[in-house]
Amino acid sequence: MDTREKILSREGVREVIDEHRRAGKKIVLANGIFDLLHAGHVRYLKAAKAEGDVLVTGINSDSSAKQLKGEGRPILTERARAALVAALDAVDYVVIFDDLDVKPLLRELQPDVHAKGTDYTPETVPEREIARLLGIRVAIVGDPKRHSTRELLGRLRRPGER
Repeated sequence: MDTREKILSREGVREVIDEHRRAGKKIVLANGIFDLLHAGHVRYLKAAKAEGDVLVTGINSDSSAKQLKGEGRPILTERARAALVAALDAVDYVVIFDDLDVKPLLRELQPDVHAKGTDYTPETVPEREIARLLGIRVAIVGDPKRHSTRELLGRLRRPGER
């Protein structure tokens, strides 16, 4: 599948999820800003995919990423970030969302599993209550949080550091 075909509107992703669900597939939702894709992102999404059959990845829009991360972010546009994430084998579909958190997308898509990175614990997942109410299992996946876009940007701004 061409990676551009993996990037869907909210309506489009709902339609394909419904098809997969009718076929008995388990749907996983992962989310993030994914600004300057790094190894931690790749491992997170690969581990998220292992939690089910179909991985939908929500990407924060440029507007919500700026509100969450501050001036100067995101570095890459939402379309560029979506294209990079869609190019990963583990990712089946990408949807861009404007909300400051993923709760509305969880309500709308109602995946079987909501995958969060290891910078969270089951107790600190911001969406844990809505996931519980909707019967969505929360899975903490990926490698230990040793990768940070903020740190990478800091190193890029300080020449000579590795």
